Amino acid sequence: MKFHKVKQINGTLTVPGDKSISHRAVMFGAIAEGTTEVYNFLKGADCLSTIQCFRQLGINIEEDTKQQVIRIHGKGLHGLTPPSTILDVGNSGTTLRLISGILSGQPFESNITGDSSIQKRPMNRVITPLSLMNADIKSVLGNGCAPLCINGSYQNGAKSALKSIHYNSPIASAQVKSSILLAGLYAEGETSVTEPYVSRNHTELMLQKFGANLSVNDKTVTIQPEPRLMAQKVHVPGDISSAAYFLAAACILPNSELVINNVGVNPTRDGIIDVLLAMGADITKEDLKNQEGEAVCNLRVRSSKLHGTVIEGSIIPRLIDEIPVIAVVACFAEGDTIIKDAAELKVKESNRIDVMVQQLKHMGANLTATEDGMIIHGGQKLSGTVIESKEDHRIAMSFAIASLMAEGETTIQGAECVNISYPEFYQDLYRLTCDN
Repeated sequence: MKFHKVKQINGTLTVPGDKSISHRAVMFGAIAEGTTEVYNFLKGADCLSTIQCFRQLGINIEEDTKQQVIRIHGKGLHGLTPPSTILDVGNSGTTLRLISGILSGQPFESNITGDSSIQKRPMNRVITPLSLMNADIKSVLGNGCAPLCINGSYQNGAKSALKSIHYNSPIASAQVKSSILLAGLYAEGETSVTEPYVSRNHTELMLQKFGANLSVNDKTVTIQPEPRLMAQKVHVPGDISSAAYFLAAACILPNSELVINNVGVNPTRDGIIDVLLAMGADITKEDLKNQEGEAVCNLRVRSSKLHGTVIEGSIIPRLIDEIPVIAVVACFAEGDTIIKDAAELKVKESNRIDVMVQQLKHMGANLTATEDGMIIHGGQKLSGTVIESKEDHRIAMSFAIASLMAEGETTIQGAECVNISYPEFYQDLYRLTCDN
Protein backbone atom coordinates (compact mmCIF):
# COMPACT_ATOMS: atom_id res chain seq x y z
CA MET A 1 0.00 0.00 0.00
CA LYS A 2 1.31 3.44 -0.97
CA PHE A 3 1.26 6.66 1.04
CA HIS A 4 2.21 10.28 0.42
CA LYS A 5 2.91 13.39 2.43
CA VAL A 6 -0.13 15.45 3.47
CA LYS A 7 -0.52 19.00 4.74
CA GLN A 8 -2.66 18.41 7.81
CA ILE A 9 -5.22 16.19 9.50
CA ASN A 10 -8.57 17.53 10.67
CA GLY A 11 -11.99 16.32 11.69
CA THR A 12 -13.77 14.03 14.10
CA LEU A 13 -13.16 10.34 14.61
CA THR A 14 -14.52 7.41 16.59
CA VAL A 15 -12.01 4.59 16.86
CA PRO A 16 -13.01 0.91 17.18
CA GLY A 17 -13.72 -0.72 20.52
CA ASP A 18 -10.90 -1.54 22.92
CA LYS A 19 -9.22 -4.82 22.00
CA SER A 20 -8.30 -5.81 25.56
CA ILE A 21 -11.83 -5.22 26.85
CA SER A 22 -13.45 -6.98 23.87
CA HIS A 23 -11.38 -10.12 24.49
CA ARG A 24 -12.27 -10.19 28.17
CA ALA A 25 -15.98 -9.57 27.62
CA VAL A 26 -16.21 -12.74 25.54
CA MET A 27 -14.14 -14.85 27.94
CA PHE A 28 -15.86 -13.72 31.12
CA GLY A 29 -19.27 -13.87 29.48
CA ALA A 30 -18.59 -17.49 28.52
CA ILE A 31 -17.92 -18.57 32.12
CA ALA A 32 -20.73 -16.44 33.58
CA GLU A 33 -24.35 -17.49 33.99
CA GLY A 34 -26.79 -15.95 31.52
CA THR A 35 -26.44 -13.88 28.38
CA THR A 36 -23.78 -11.17 28.27
CA GLU A 37 -24.32 -8.38 25.75
CA VAL A 38 -21.28 -6.57 24.37
CA TYR A 39 -21.69 -3.24 22.57
CA ASN A 40 -19.00 -1.69 20.35
CA PHE A 41 -17.15 -5.01 20.23
CA LEU A 42 -13.94 -4.87 18.20
CA LYS A 43 -14.40 -7.05 15.12
CA GLY A 44 -10.67 -7.32 14.49
CA ALA A 45 -9.05 -10.65 13.71
CA ASP A 46 -7.66 -11.14 17.23
CA CYS A 47 -11.01 -10.75 18.99
CA LEU A 48 -12.74 -12.91 16.39
CA SER A 49 -10.20 -15.62 17.27
CA THR A 50 -11.38 -15.43 20.88
CA ILE A 51 -14.99 -15.86 19.76
CA GLN A 52 -14.09 -18.87 17.64
CA CYS A 53 -12.17 -20.55 20.47
CA PHE A 54 -15.08 -20.24 22.89
CA ARG A 55 -17.52 -21.48 20.29
CA GLN A 56 -15.32 -24.57 20.05
CA LEU A 57 -15.63 -24.85 23.84
CA GLY A 58 -19.40 -25.11 23.54
CA ILE A 59 -20.45 -21.48 24.00
CA ASN A 60 -23.17 -20.04 21.78
CA ILE A 61 -22.06 -16.58 20.61
CA GLU A 62 -24.19 -14.62 18.19
CA GLU A 63 -23.93 -11.26 16.48
CA ASP A 64 -26.98 -9.02 16.22
CA THR A 65 -26.01 -6.73 13.34
CA LYS A 66 -29.20 -4.69 13.65
CA GLN A 67 -28.55 -3.72 17.27
CA GLN A 68 -24.75 -3.86 16.87
CA VAL A 69 -24.31 -6.22 19.80
CA ILE A 70 -22.51 -9.50 20.46
CA ARG A 71 -24.38 -11.92 22.72
CA ILE A 72 -22.49 -14.56 24.68
CA HIS A 73 -24.74 -17.25 26.15
CA GLY A 74 -22.65 -18.20 29.17
CA LYS A 75 -22.76 -21.58 30.87
CA GLY A 76 -21.19 -20.70 34.18
CA LEU A 77 -17.78 -21.40 35.65
CA HIS A 78 -17.97 -25.13 34.90
CA GLY A 79 -19.99 -25.13 31.69
CA LEU A 80 -17.28 -25.36 29.03
CA THR A 81 -17.12 -28.58 27.01
CA PRO A 82 -14.14 -30.35 25.40
CA PRO A 83 -13.15 -28.97 22.00
CA SER A 84 -13.33 -31.48 19.17
CA THR A 85 -10.40 -29.85 17.34
CA ILE A 86 -7.30 -27.82 18.15
CA LEU A 87 -8.04 -24.29 19.34
CA ASP A 88 -6.46 -21.73 17.01
CA VAL A 89 -5.82 -18.25 18.45
CA GLY A 90 -4.48 -16.85 15.18
CA ASN A 91 -2.19 -13.93 15.99
CA SER A 92 -3.64 -13.25 19.43
CA GLY A 93 -1.28 -13.56 22.38
CA THR A 94 -4.02 -12.25 24.68
CA THR A 95 -6.32 -15.11 23.68
CA LEU A 96 -3.62 -17.73 24.15
CA ARG A 97 -2.35 -16.57 27.53
CA LEU A 98 -5.71 -15.79 29.12
CA ILE A 99 -7.51 -18.89 27.87
CA SER A 100 -4.64 -21.00 29.24
CA GLY A 101 -5.62 -19.91 32.75
CA ILE A 102 -9.26 -20.83 32.20
CA LEU A 103 -8.48 -24.17 30.55
CA SER A 104 -6.11 -25.16 33.36
CA GLY A 105 -9.14 -25.58 35.62
CA GLN A 106 -11.29 -27.65 33.24
CA PRO A 107 -12.01 -31.41 33.38
CA PHE A 108 -10.72 -32.08 29.87
CA GLU A 109 -7.69 -31.78 27.65
CA SER A 110 -7.20 -28.87 25.23
CA ASN A 111 -4.62 -28.25 22.53
CA ILE A 112 -3.96 -24.68 21.44
CA THR A 113 -1.94 -23.24 18.59
CA GLY A 114 -1.69 -20.04 16.56
CA ASP A 115 -0.02 -18.54 13.52
CA SER A 116 3.73 -18.51 12.84
CA SER A 117 4.19 -15.36 14.93
CA ILE A 118 2.39 -16.80 17.96
CA GLN A 119 4.51 -19.95 17.72
CA LYS A 120 7.60 -17.82 18.37
CA ARG A 121 6.29 -15.79 21.29
CA PRO A 122 7.31 -16.75 24.86
CA MET A 123 4.73 -18.77 26.76
CA ASN A 124 6.86 -19.89 29.69
CA ARG A 125 5.75 -16.67 31.35
CA VAL A 126 2.34 -18.34 31.86
CA ILE A 127 3.45 -21.98 31.80
CA THR A 128 5.66 -21.42 34.87
CA PRO A 129 3.09 -19.88 37.24
CA LEU A 130 0.28 -22.13 36.05
CA SER A 131 2.51 -25.16 36.63
CA LEU A 132 3.19 -23.86 40.15
CA MET A 133 -0.57 -23.98 40.60
CA ASN A 134 -0.46 -27.69 39.69
CA ALA A 135 -1.73 -27.14 36.15
CA ASP A 136 -0.72 -29.75 33.59
CA ILE A 137 0.39 -27.41 30.81
CA LYS A 138 3.18 -28.13 28.35
CA SER A 139 4.79 -26.64 25.29
CA VAL A 140 4.28 -29.42 22.75
CA LEU A 141 7.64 -28.80 21.06
CA GLY A 142 9.41 -28.20 24.36
CA ASN A 143 10.57 -24.73 23.30
CA GLY A 144 8.43 -22.66 25.67
CA CYS A 145 6.13 -21.59 22.83
CA ALA A 146 2.83 -22.69 21.28
CA PRO A 147 1.43 -25.19 20.47
CA LEU A 148 0.37 -25.87 24.06
CA CYS A 149 -1.31 -28.93 25.54
CA ILE A 150 -3.37 -28.34 28.69
CA ASN A 151 -4.74 -31.34 30.57
CA GLY A 152 -7.36 -29.82 32.85
CA SER A 153 -6.45 -30.24 36.52
CA TYR A 154 -9.41 -32.18 37.88
CA GLN A 155 -9.29 -35.01 40.40
CA ASN A 156 -11.74 -37.87 39.93
CA GLY A 157 -13.54 -35.79 37.34
CA ALA A 158 -15.12 -33.64 40.03
CA LYS A 159 -12.79 -31.36 41.95
CA SER A 160 -10.12 -29.06 40.59
CA ALA A 161 -6.62 -29.88 41.74
CA LEU A 162 -5.33 -26.38 41.11
CA LYS A 163 -3.51 -24.92 44.09
CA SER A 164 -3.50 -21.29 45.13
CA ILE A 165 -0.23 -19.37 44.96
CA HIS A 166 1.18 -15.93 45.59
CA TYR A 167 3.14 -15.21 42.44
CA ASN A 168 5.76 -12.50 42.26
CA SER A 169 5.80 -11.81 38.54
CA PRO A 170 9.19 -10.82 37.13
CA ILE A 171 7.46 -8.66 34.53
CA ALA A 172 4.55 -6.23 34.53
CA SER A 173 2.21 -8.05 32.16
CA ALA A 174 -1.58 -7.92 32.15
CA GLN A 175 -1.65 -11.17 30.19
CA VAL A 176 0.43 -13.03 32.80
CA LYS A 177 -1.53 -11.51 35.68
CA SER A 178 -4.87 -12.30 34.05
CA SER A 179 -3.92 -15.89 33.23
CA ILE A 180 -3.08 -16.56 36.89
CA LEU A 181 -6.20 -14.82 38.19
CA LEU A 182 -8.43 -16.78 35.82
CA ALA A 183 -6.83 -20.04 36.95
CA GLY A 184 -7.39 -18.79 40.48
CA LEU A 185 -11.14 -18.94 39.87
CA TYR A 186 -10.73 -22.74 39.92
CA ALA A 187 -8.04 -23.07 42.63
CA GLU A 188 -8.45 -24.44 46.14
CA GLY A 189 -7.84 -21.13 47.91
CA GLU A 190 -6.82 -17.50 47.60
CA THR A 191 -4.58 -16.67 44.62
CA SER A 192 -2.58 -13.47 44.30
CA VAL A 193 -0.18 -11.83 41.86
CA THR A 194 2.34 -9.07 42.60
CA GLU A 195 3.90 -7.13 39.71
CA PRO A 196 6.98 -4.87 39.64
CA TYR A 197 4.73 -2.15 38.15
CA VAL A 198 0.98 -2.08 37.75
CA SER A 199 -0.08 -3.33 34.30
CA ARG A 200 -3.43 -2.62 32.65
CA ASN A 201 -6.27 -3.57 34.97
CA HIS A 202 -9.19 -4.39 32.68
CA THR A 203 -9.33 -7.95 34.04
CA GLU A 204 -9.68 -6.74 37.63
CA LEU A 205 -12.37 -4.19 36.79
CA MET A 206 -14.42 -6.55 34.64
CA LEU A 207 -14.17 -9.60 36.90
CA GLN A 208 -15.48 -7.48 39.76
CA LYS A 209 -18.33 -6.31 37.52
CA PHE A 210 -19.19 -9.95 36.75
CA GLY A 211 -19.22 -10.81 40.47
CA ALA A 212 -15.76 -12.15 41.31
CA ASN A 213 -14.40 -11.66 44.83
CA LEU A 214 -11.24 -9.74 43.94
CA SER A 215 -9.20 -7.13 45.78
CA VAL A 216 -6.33 -4.85 44.83
CA ASN A 217 -3.61 -3.63 47.20
CA ASP A 218 -1.03 -1.48 45.42
CA LYS A 219 0.77 -3.84 43.00
CA THR A 220 -0.88 -7.01 44.32
CA VAL A 221 -4.17 -8.47 43.10
CA THR A 222 -5.93 -11.24 45.05
CA ILE A 223 -8.84 -13.40 43.91
CA GLN A 224 -11.02 -15.92 45.75
CA PRO A 225 -12.10 -19.18 44.07
CA GLU A 226 -15.44 -20.45 42.84
CA PRO A 227 -17.44 -17.24 42.46
CA ARG A 228 -20.84 -17.20 40.83
CA LEU A 229 -20.20 -14.99 37.82
CA MET A 230 -23.32 -13.36 36.37
CA ALA A 231 -23.88 -12.05 32.82
CA GLN A 232 -23.51 -8.32 32.25
CA LYS A 233 -23.97 -5.63 29.64
CA VAL A 234 -20.58 -4.37 28.50
CA HIS A 235 -20.14 -1.09 26.61
CA VAL A 236 -16.65 -1.16 25.13
CA PRO A 237 -14.94 2.26 24.91
CA GLY A 238 -12.78 3.25 21.97
CA ASP A 239 -9.29 1.76 22.06
CA ILE A 240 -6.64 4.27 23.12
CA SER A 241 -4.05 2.16 21.31
CA SER A 242 -5.94 2.80 18.07
CA ALA A 243 -6.45 6.46 18.92
CA ALA A 244 -2.69 6.84 19.50
CA TYR A 245 -1.90 6.94 15.76
CA PHE A 246 -4.26 9.84 15.19
CA LEU A 247 -3.05 11.65 18.29
CA ALA A 248 0.45 11.35 16.86
CA ALA A 249 -0.57 12.55 13.40
CA ALA A 250 -2.34 15.64 14.73
CA CYS A 251 0.65 16.50 16.93
CA ILE A 252 3.23 16.42 14.14
CA LEU A 253 1.24 17.71 11.15
CA PRO A 254 0.96 21.51 11.04
CA ASN A 255 -2.40 23.31 11.21
CA SER A 256 -4.18 20.19 12.46
CA GLU A 257 -6.99 19.73 14.93
CA LEU A 258 -8.71 16.45 15.65
CA VAL A 259 -11.38 15.27 18.07
CA ILE A 260 -11.44 11.56 18.90
CA ASN A 261 -14.70 10.56 20.58
CA ASN A 262 -15.41 8.03 23.33
CA VAL A 263 -11.83 6.93 24.02
CA GLY A 264 -10.99 4.77 27.02
CA VAL A 265 -8.49 6.62 29.21
CA ASN A 266 -8.05 4.02 31.95
CA PRO A 267 -5.09 5.31 34.02
CA THR A 268 -3.25 2.01 33.51
CA ARG A 269 -3.46 2.55 29.73
CA ASP A 270 -3.16 6.29 29.05
CA GLY A 271 0.61 6.66 29.20
CA ILE A 272 0.66 7.84 25.58
CA ILE A 273 -1.19 11.00 26.63
CA ASP A 274 1.22 11.70 29.48
CA VAL A 275 4.25 11.25 27.22
CA LEU A 276 2.88 13.48 24.46
CA LEU A 277 2.02 16.15 27.02
CA ALA A 278 5.55 15.89 28.42
CA MET A 279 6.82 16.48 24.86
CA GLY A 280 4.73 19.67 24.58
CA ALA A 281 1.59 18.32 22.90
CA ASP A 282 -1.71 20.22 22.97
CA ILE A 283 -4.18 17.55 24.12
CA THR A 284 -7.28 18.08 26.24
CA LYS A 285 -9.74 15.61 27.74
CA GLU A 286 -13.38 16.62 27.25
CA ASP A 287 -16.57 15.14 28.71
CA LEU A 288 -14.67 12.80 31.04
CA LYS A 289 -16.95 10.17 32.59
CA ASN A 290 -16.97 6.79 34.28
CA GLN A 291 -18.42 4.05 32.08
CA GLU A 292 -18.83 0.76 33.94
CA GLY A 293 -15.63 1.36 35.89
CA GLU A 294 -13.61 2.53 32.87
CA ALA A 295 -12.67 6.19 32.39
CA VAL A 296 -13.89 7.47 29.00
CA CYS A 297 -13.64 10.88 27.33
CA ASN A 298 -13.29 12.77 24.06
CA LEU A 299 -9.74 13.78 23.16
CA ARG A 300 -9.02 17.06 21.37
CA VAL A 301 -5.52 17.33 19.90
CA ARG A 302 -3.91 20.17 17.98
CA SER A 303 -0.61 20.68 16.16
CA SER A 304 2.27 21.15 18.57
CA LYS A 305 5.93 22.06 18.70
CA LEU A 306 7.38 19.00 20.38
CA HIS A 307 10.62 18.34 22.24
CA GLY A 308 12.37 15.19 23.35
CA THR A 309 11.80 13.40 26.65
CA VAL A 310 12.84 10.33 28.63
CA ILE A 311 10.39 7.43 28.82
CA GLU A 312 11.16 4.77 31.43
CA GLY A 313 10.08 2.89 34.53
CA SER A 314 6.49 2.56 35.69
CA ILE A 315 5.00 4.33 32.66
CA ILE A 316 6.22 1.64 30.23
CA PRO A 317 3.41 -0.89 30.96
CA ARG A 318 0.93 1.96 30.42
CA LEU A 319 2.07 2.53 26.83
CA ILE A 320 3.95 -0.57 25.70
CA ASP A 321 1.82 -0.94 22.55
CA GLU A 322 2.19 2.73 21.67
CA ILE A 323 6.00 2.89 21.73
CA PRO A 324 6.35 2.33 17.95
CA VAL A 325 4.26 5.41 17.13
CA ILE A 326 5.96 7.37 19.93
CA ALA A 327 9.25 6.62 18.15
CA VAL A 328 7.77 8.15 14.99
CA VAL A 329 6.67 11.28 16.87
CA ALA A 330 10.12 11.60 18.43
CA CYS A 331 11.68 11.87 14.96
CA PHE A 332 9.86 15.20 14.50
CA ALA A 333 10.58 16.59 17.99
CA GLU A 334 13.48 18.85 18.88
CA GLY A 335 16.27 17.12 20.79
CA ASP A 336 16.62 13.54 21.93
CA THR A 337 14.02 11.08 23.12
CA ILE A 338 15.26 8.14 25.18
CA ILE A 339 13.15 5.02 25.71
CA LYS A 340 14.27 2.60 28.44
CA ASP A 341 12.92 -0.47 30.26
CA ALA A 342 11.02 -1.61 27.17
CA ALA A 343 12.69 -4.96 26.43
CA GLU A 344 9.17 -6.45 26.25
CA LEU A 345 8.99 -4.93 22.75
CA LYS A 346 11.34 -7.67 21.55
CA VAL A 347 8.73 -10.40 22.05
CA LYS A 348 5.65 -8.79 20.52
CA GLU A 349 4.35 -9.68 17.04
CA SER A 350 7.81 -8.67 15.88
CA ASN A 351 10.94 -7.39 17.61
CA ARG A 352 9.57 -3.88 17.66
CA ILE A 353 12.81 -2.29 18.83
CA ASP A 354 14.84 -3.63 15.94
CA VAL A 355 12.11 -3.23 13.33
CA MET A 356 11.33 0.39 14.23
CA VAL A 357 15.00 1.37 14.31
CA GLN A 358 15.84 -0.38 11.03
CA GLN A 359 12.84 0.91 9.11
CA LEU A 360 13.04 4.47 10.44
CA LYS A 361 16.71 4.54 9.43
CA HIS A 362 15.61 3.59 5.92
CA MET A 363 13.51 6.76 5.95
CA GLY A 364 16.46 8.88 7.08
CA ALA A 365 15.86 9.04 10.83
CA ASN A 366 18.77 9.24 13.25
CA LEU A 367 18.24 6.72 16.03
CA THR A 368 19.93 3.81 17.79
CA ALA A 369 18.62 0.60 19.30
CA THR A 370 19.58 -0.19 22.89
CA GLU A 371 19.18 -3.37 24.91
CA ASP A 372 15.84 -2.23 26.31
CA GLY A 373 14.69 0.58 24.05
CA MET A 374 16.08 3.21 21.71
CA ILE A 375 17.59 6.68 21.49
CA ILE A 376 15.98 8.94 18.88
CA HIS A 377 17.64 12.15 17.72
CA GLY A 378 14.83 14.41 16.57
CA GLY A 379 14.67 17.07 13.90
CA GLN A 380 15.50 14.88 10.92
CA LYS A 381 13.56 15.01 7.66
CA LEU A 382 12.18 11.67 6.55
CA SER A 383 11.93 10.37 3.00
CA GLY A 384 9.55 7.82 1.59
CA THR A 385 10.83 4.30 1.00
CA VAL A 386 9.67 0.68 1.08
CA ILE A 387 8.75 -0.40 4.61
CA GLU A 388 8.58 -4.00 5.81
CA SER A 389 5.73 -4.27 8.31
CA LYS A 390 6.81 -7.77 9.40
CA GLU A 391 3.06 -8.49 9.47
CA ASP A 392 2.90 -6.47 12.70
CA HIS A 393 -0.18 -4.24 12.85
CA ARG A 394 1.41 -1.65 15.12
CA ILE A 395 4.45 -1.36 12.85
CA ALA A 396 2.26 -0.87 9.78
CA MET A 397 0.10 1.81 11.40
CA SER A 398 3.13 3.63 12.83
CA PHE A 399 4.76 3.91 9.42
CA ALA A 400 1.50 5.04 7.85
CA ILE A 401 1.73 8.01 10.24
CA ALA A 402 5.43 8.56 9.47
CA SER A 403 4.61 8.65 5.76
CA LEU A 404 2.33 11.65 6.26
CA MET A 405 5.41 13.79 6.99
CA ALA A 406 7.87 12.06 4.64
CA GLU A 407 8.96 13.44 1.28
CA GLY A 408 8.00 11.27 -1.67
CA GLU A 409 6.20 7.95 -1.71
CA THR A 410 6.15 5.38 1.09
CA THR A 411 5.16 1.79 0.37
CA ILE A 412 4.19 -0.44 3.30
CA GLN A 413 4.45 -4.13 2.57
CA GLY A 414 2.01 -6.37 4.43
CA ALA A 415 -0.14 -3.35 5.19
CA GLU A 416 -3.29 -5.47 5.52
CA CYS A 417 -2.10 -6.76 8.91
CA VAL A 418 -3.94 -3.81 10.50
CA ASN A 419 -7.04 -6.03 10.33
CA ILE A 420 -5.77 -7.60 13.56
CA SER A 421 -6.84 -4.58 15.60
CA TYR A 422 -8.21 -1.79 13.34
CA PRO A 423 -9.76 -3.00 10.06
CA GLU A 424 -10.93 0.52 9.06
CA PHE A 425 -7.62 2.26 9.84
CA TYR A 426 -6.67 3.26 6.30
CA GLN A 427 -10.20 4.42 5.45
CA ASP A 428 -10.27 6.64 8.54
CA LEU A 429 -6.79 7.99 7.82
CA TYR A 430 -7.70 8.79 4.22
CA ARG A 431 -10.98 10.49 5.20
CA LEU A 432 -9.26 12.80 7.66
CA THR A 433 -6.43 13.76 5.30
CA CYS A 434 -7.90 13.49 1.79
CA ASP A 435 -8.95 17.14 1.50
CA ASN A 436 -5.53 18.47 2.48
